[in-house]
Amino acid sequence: MDRRFSRLKLVILALIVALIALTHATWMGWLGAFLVNAETPVHADLIVVLGGDGYGHRILRGAELAKQGYAPKVLVSGTPGFYDLHESDLAIPFATRRGYPAAWFVPLVHDAHSTEEEARAIFPELGNRHAHRVLVVTSDYHTRRALRILRTRWPGIEIHMVAASDEFFSAYGWWHTREGQKVFFLEWIKTFARFVGM
Repeated sequence: MDRRFSRLKLVILALIVALIALTHATWMGWLGAFLVNAETPVHADLIVVLGGDGYGHRILRGAELAKQGYAPKVLVSGTPGFYDLHESDLAIPFATRRGYPAAWFVPLVHDAHSTEEEARAIFPELGNRHAHRVLVVTSDYHTRRALRILRTRWPGIEIHMVAASDEFFSAYGWWHTREGQKVFFLEWIKTFARFVGM
């Protein structure tokens, strides 16, 4: 009886493992897609580009939104840590070299080291600019967590998240590359840490 029960448990376990392996693309895709919470752009008072992108995807997405007339100015978050420069010091010239007018961009230099700190640093500037509705541009995998943080830190502001694509992350294919795996796991760790209040 014990031997039969042990064999049955092994068969059930093997079936579960096989099912997980056969459906991995589906559930891994769901986990990737969960990180993304973006929407179609709407007209706003201001475009805010969050820091944390060393490849220029966010600033170019913000610039393109300005070009399309969604808002008159792009506030560029200037996070520190780039060889004595802030991210806005590099992002704005990067965009202007690609033909976007420098007058569209407003640098906001600060010393924040997390999205939470960045949200606090940006909020007073929204008031200074009388911005009530903002488009926030960040990497697609960062949109859900960033929105949760901004909603708590920006009372009275109507926030619309706009995703900037990232060549290293695809919701339904992040596991195919090492960089995609690193982005996925780091973002999930940060998401879980926020959920448990760390």
